[in-house]
Amino acid sequence: MAATPFKSPGYRALVVCALLYAGSAVALPAEHEIRRLMLATEQALAAENWDDASEYLGRLQQLDGERPVDFYFYRGRVMQKSDLLNEAQASLEMYVTRAGKEGQYYKQSLERITEIEKLRKDRALAVVTNNSAVPLQPLVATIEAAEGQSPADLKKLYLADSEEQALLIHLNSVLQLSGWREDKAIVQLDQPADIRYQVEKRNSSLLIQQITRQQGAMLRKSQQIDVYGISPLVKWDCEPSLATCWVYDPRDGSRLFQLGANQGQAEDIARTLGRLIRNLQAAGKQVALPPVSG
Repeated sequence: MAATPFKSPGYRALVVCALLYAGSAVALPAEHEIRRLMLATEQALAAENWDDASEYLGRLQQLDGERPVDFYFYRGRVMQKSDLLNEAQASLEMYVTRAGKEGQYYKQSLERITEIEKLRKDRALAVVTNNSAVPLQPLVATIEAAEGQSPADLKKLYLADSEEQALLIHLNSVLQLSGWREDKAIVQLDQPADIRYQVEKRNSSLLIQQITRQQGAMLRKSQQIDVYGISPLVKWDCEPSLATCWVYDPRDGSRLFQLGANQGQAEDIARTLGRLIRNLQAAGKQVALPPVSG
């Protein structure tokens, strides 16, 4: 006997799809969606399902509303598993600073930060050992994707529509963490850095805002960098005596970013800025098609 339309496999599949669509169409308020995704992330990490955990964290980053402090520990774990050491350390440091000694993952975070520092030191030693000549400062950042991630991985990590958007998000994320502070002893996350930066895209240019805190007032200074005709190999170095790192302007070699004394973050910023410049230059070449001859 032929299956009736309501009992056929095709009909049942359509019903399932319709139910899934109906369920996804109803969005929870941000507060409850954040809690739901935090629980999902916790369960994914417990099962060592790293892909799902990464997806949930990416969705959490896109939501408006305050995320629980454990978000930074979860993100640090996923970043460390993905070998994104700068991102991992920054997230774990954020957790320690916000959660304090009473935090559930306080001890684990400190241990993981130590692991990351040791791994970075071992890698740096291996580079020096394997090369007869150590390059002189300032160093030149490679223009690979941030922490070696492919364009597809970057887009997935930040749930971005394009590599360019993912690079901008990553660049501003690290810039936010690496602001320069006059008082090196105490870092309070609710107290902005004395000098920090934000980068925006304006057509074929990058708009760089320097935000300086002076006597409680925030002073903004902007400059625009046209990406055409400049090298995407961005230089950086650090001055331990001043507890300061610098990223240099690829146009003329002058100081562009004044940062805190974190070499990993300075290198990451220079690398990502170079990749972003190269990305915008390539996009401009695709748009500028040759004129059609008569």
